[in-house]
Amino acid sequence: MPRFAVLQHDRPPLHWDVFLEQDGVLRSWRLAAPPQAGAVVDAEPALDHRLAYLEYEGPVSGGRGSVTRWDGGTFEWKAQEADRVVVYLAGYRLRGVFQLERCAAGAWRGCFTADSE
Repeated sequence: MPRFAVLQHDRPPLHWDVFLEQDGVLRSWRLAAPPQAGAVVDAEPALDHRLAYLEYEGPVSGGRGSVTRWDGGTFEWKAQEADRVVVYLAGYRLRGVFQLERCAAGAWRGCFTADSE
């Protein structure tokens, strides 16, 4: 199964990076807040990252702050379209469906729905 990670990044402004493993790289989005059940959070697509960030904690090169592992685990693709990504996350904190979607105005939003177990 592919892996995911959520890293808290202290570079101002504080944000959370979501990484999804695909084809030898990490697809990534920057979230304005950590994913929480039922909350909609502003998101922004970011450049692909190296797989090393799945396990990395510490300073980011170029004086770009530092990252702390917030969550991680495996995931399953549910939908993968140009304006919408849906995955099932099986992490330590997050277990459920995470959806990223581009809104009509072009901005992205993320929403997490936790399992009801």
